[in-house]
Amino acid sequence: MKTLTLEEQATNAATLHHIGMVQSLIHKFVKELLDRADVHDQSKLASPEVELFAEWTPKLAGSTYGSAEYESFRKALGPALDHHYAKNRHHPEHFKNGIDDMSLVDIVEMFCDWKAATMRHNDGNLRKSISHNANRFGMSPQLVKILENTVDTVGE
Repeated sequence: MKTLTLEEQATNAATLHHIGMVQSLIHKFVKELLDRADVHDQSKLASPEVELFAEWTPKLAGSTYGSAEYESFRKALGPALDHHYAKNRHHPEHFKNGIDDMSLVDIVEMFCDWKAATMRHNDGNLRKSISHNANRFGMSPQLVKILENTVDTVGE
């Protein structure tokens, strides 16, 4: 094995420090995601949300996401959704400027929420949801492409 020069040893020490910093930051990011997972949508389990979600969730499940029927059901959920959006920052409606005010952690939770929502719909499709939501929320083409590139991570 070759003996490293002092410069090579110094470079390796700096690289190891960098690797440790990146690991630490990724762990911090993952912890935030794990914390979000633990409290995701807890507001739906109590009033004023639970009553309306109990009534309208089965109807939403039988409708096509984004259809006129779906939108009429969503409007009927108004007070519950207003409360839900106010309490849950993974929804663009939580923020004054929608997605533009969200963090990357918010986006990841939102993406996972969208995937889980497609699994509740009889005809759910994550790629179609991304396309619909791109228009609904005025998403940039770059963010749309990133979300589309991530679909395979969670499965169609």
